[in-house]
Amino acid sequence: MKNKNIDNENFDLSLYDYNLPSDRIALEPAKPRDFSKLMVYNTQKDEIIFDIFYNLQKYLDENYFLVFNQTKVLPARVNLFKKTGGKIKILLLLNEKINEIKKNKIKEIRGIVNKEIRLNEKLYFYPQDENNYLIPIKQEKNIFTFKVVTEDFLILLKKMGEVPLPPYLKRTHLNQDELRRKYQSIFAKKIGSIAAPTASFHFTRRVLKRLKSKKINFCFITLHVGLATFTPLNDEFLRKKKLPLEYWEIDLKNYKKIKKLKKENKKLVAVGTTTTRMLESLVRKKIKANKKIILGETDLFIMPPFKFKIVDALITNFHLPRSSLMMLVEAFLQFKKSPKHLKELYQIAIDNDFRFYSFGDAMLII
Repeated sequence: MKNKNIDNENFDLSLYDYNLPSDRIALEPAKPRDFSKLMVYNTQKDEIIFDIFYNLQKYLDENYFLVFNQTKVLPARVNLFKKTGGKIKILLLLNEKINEIKKNKIKEIRGIVNKEIRLNEKLYFYPQDENNYLIPIKQEKNIFTFKVVTEDFLILLKKMGEVPLPPYLKRTHLNQDELRRKYQSIFAKKIGSIAAPTASFHFTRRVLKRLKSKKINFCFITLHVGLATFTPLNDEFLRKKKLPLEYWEIDLKNYKKIKKLKKENKKLVAVGTTTTRMLESLVRKKIKANKKIILGETDLFIMPPFKFKIVDALITNFHLPRSSLMMLVEAFLQFKKSPKHLKELYQIAIDNDFRFYSFGDAMLII
């Protein structure tokens, strides 16, 4: 299939459509995590190698360095009680208000509700508990704004919330305790996401140790995953060429380290699409490096054609059809002048029994 740039005015989403057998949807991580399959695609040589993730260090050397997203998923899905006793399931968009949540100063929060609810009706964390409830005060389609009345919102979330799994993981046999451990990377540190940066799932302590033995450097950023990462594409996003805002931060130490390594002509390997969006946003922003923590936000929609300014290689999972994540990876392939289209690589992965989506296998593009 011949690769070509996409005309944004006459956009064809079928370029990002493919048929996936249902048994290729991974319902739990590989055991152990680093025994997930790895497809290595060298865009210059048009060469594909199959391996396991444990052997990642074979394909990188000291001329590369890795950047990870250290955001941590919160149990953002809650079951609230109506006064009548009925239950309402809400996915709270915690990433939008994470600083207020951490300071226990949260007054309002948005959430997704796929069920009819009435405005100004109290929804309780415990049946008719007047100390802890939300009140829907505004509606925009299936996204509601809630007034928050709680004693400690974060404690309630950790106690009552569920891991906000995507719909395709509803059939997983993992219980909530297992999901809180497994739907998280080993270096998840800063709370704030409603979905995990899943390309990080494959990393284990021993993989990091093997990479370090080759003098490969690591850096860390934080992008709190929200609507932009998993919202299905629609005409509005394509027309505006912007995604819903997501919030990021990087400490001065890591910022300076990334700049230094790039200055030394080291190649940056972005671990995941969230890391990629954050870094490409960072490099387009005027940074005043006079604070310990640099904060920012991004609505960057990476779609072909796109000129990557900082990312040189990419570790990524296999994503949902017609998603902005697929478009980002396709844009990266085109930027690397890849002879192969992303759909071709996906079909090769399917033909070779790779597992897809959050708990699925990985691809390294160099």
